[in-house]
Amino acid sequence: MREAAFVKQNKEKWIAFEKAMRLNYQITPDYLADYYIQLTNDLAYAQTYYPESKTLQYLNSLASEAHQKIYKNKKESKNRIVSFWKYEFPLFFLQYQRTLLYAFLIFASATAIGVISTINDDSFVRLILGDNYVNQTLENIENGDPTAIYKSGGELGTFLGITINNIRVAFLAYAFGVITSIGTGYILFSNGVMLGAFFTFFYNRDLLFEASKTIWLHGTIEISVIVIAGCAGLIMGNSILFPKTYSRRISFLKGAKDGLKVVVSTIPFFIIAGFIEGFITRYSNMPVWLAMTIIFASLFLIVYYYIIYPIILNKKYA
Repeated sequence: MREAAFVKQNKEKWIAFEKAMRLNYQITPDYLADYYIQLTNDLAYAQTYYPESKTLQYLNSLASEAHQKIYKNKKESKNRIVSFWKYEFPLFFLQYQRTLLYAFLIFASATAIGVISTINDDSFVRLILGDNYVNQTLENIENGDPTAIYKSGGELGTFLGITINNIRVAFLAYAFGVITSIGTGYILFSNGVMLGAFFTFFYNRDLLFEASKTIWLHGTIEISVIVIAGCAGLIMGNSILFPKTYSRRISFLKGAKDGLKVVVSTIPFFIIAGFIEGFITRYSNMPVWLAMTIIFASLFLIVYYYIIYPIILNKKYA
């Protein structure tokens, strides 16, 4: 690889490292160490192929500074958890926003397929959702309460059950990345088709708005975070397919670690979604304005934390 191509391929990563160095106490030694591993790999590559180059001098300088910051004696912050969600993760995730876009496009395409398939064949929804669910929902529609299924069970039991199940799905989407991005793509695709078929089922019965204002109460966060968990799986899967300047093993270990950070970041949001489904969704007769407020507030929370806030934070420390 030519030196110019090597620099072009990795300069964003090096710039991100420099920005992290400027954060000082807000970036922990472990987080700096992650950058340091990437940097030393690039440094070794430059030493082999570009000896005596300015690129090698630059990487040597960064590596020396990082070594001093990582290995000096320093107390761990008492607010380690707060620091992770407030500073470390948003800055870290900025580099994977494009991967999040790819995960969204896979999911959105699958949703469109689910919509088109159900519009053209109403029995398709039975194949996707199962006869029991469809029959029960049809019975609820006849009884005048299409979303009655979300009112069954105790509030606390529903909250715990839904939260645990959603976290399971998220880790499944991440874990399937171990068989490359195709595995995670399958999870995103299957969930997208299911979503499209589900809402088209209500659309075919002129109940789309009534169902949407109830289901999106918890579904806004739930569906969004499944896509984010899919992003985590794609990170790990892509690390196998596209190791770049790393060995495939090192690239996989890095991708698995980065993907795990992303999926762990979704846990608080799944708890929020579970709380809404367990304690709020069952009150589907709430005023439309209140339902819309909860839905759009949930959407803003996700978009702000995973898209807007990382950009703001990055500019702040640029």
